Amino acid sequence: MAADHILTFARTLDGGGVERAQLRLARAWIEAGRRVTLLIGDRSGPLATELPPGLDLVDLGTPSFCALATALPRLIRDRRPDLLFCAGSYYTSAAAWARLVLGLASPPIVAKMSNAPDRGDHGILLDIAHRRWLTLHGRFLDALVAMTPATAATAARLLRMDGRVSVIPNPPPPPVPGAVPVALPGTRVILGVGRLVPQKRWDRLIDVIPLLPADVTVVILGEGPLRADLAAKAAAGADRVHLPGHVANPVAMMEVARVIALTSDYEGVPGVLREALSVGTPVVSTDSSEAIAEIVIDASLGTIVPRDDPQALARALTHWLDAPRPPPVPLPGLDSGARYLALFDSLV
Repeated sequence: MAADHILTFARTLDGGGVERAQLRLARAWIEAGRRVTLLIGDRSGPLATELPPGLDLVDLGTPSFCALATALPRLIRDRRPDLLFCAGSYYTSAAAWARLVLGLASPPIVAKMSNAPDRGDHGILLDIAHRRWLTLHGRFLDALVAMTPATAATAARLLRMDGRVSVIPNPPPPPVPGAVPVALPGTRVILGVGRLVPQKRWDRLIDVIPLLPADVTVVILGEGPLRADLAAKAAAGADRVHLPGHVANPVAMMEVARVIALTSDYEGVPGVLREALSVGTPVVSTDSSEAIAEIVIDASLGTIVPRDDPQALARALTHWLDAPRPPPVPLPGLDSGARYLALFDSLV
């Protein structure tokens, strides 16, 4: 049998990497002849323009996570999908609720691990609780997808899912016809790409600006709840920080930037690093995931720095402003949609 009808869900289309990859996968599955239903809390947002043709969209009209989780088992009963796909770590509690409510009536559930299991923002007690939560995943998930071998090995151990973890990278970004890149202010630009949320710690990048050459400008692409806070912090930077918002074609801007910076507390497998390297732009990243070293595999590609070492961050950024650019690294994942479908069909 085949997974002819796939149900997936998301809270918003605000521009996160999880939802962006989810829509790329949905497009591939639809093009392969499968039916895909997306339960969305709020369909407004920058990624609304990336909804693939033929997608069956169910809009709740509220970004409430509780409303999303409550609606999920009801929709499964109503639409009877062959498989439920959970697009990221943030959403696994909703998948657990659906399995609990539906019991044996639940379809197979496949989740993708989008964040590192060992997060960098937890205190001791919260870390213990989070690790306990991870051990329960094998009880309600039928299979897990990780994006690199190292994250797959860690996930299998912490989630107690040996033999049920597959390695499938995210699909690469498709061409964006007619997209006009935002002009970069100057020629020596450090570019950050990601939502303006606490996880990304863009304050680290802004804080090291006084340690960088005076002709360097920082541009951070993305939207999020911390825009006002980051704009206020950037206002003290003598017009050296720019926040142009979400853009449809960030890869075009990566290609002309001197270096890409990622300053997160924790990550899964950050696609922004792979996309930057695919156009020959070096990267500087905090050690926010074990997958970073699987992407920046050579010192000619970029530098990995400790999360809370501003001096190391500034030194690495300064070095790559003038260092030779690396050769482009081909993006993985051209066949990711088909590999997911093979996994789904095996479970159905």
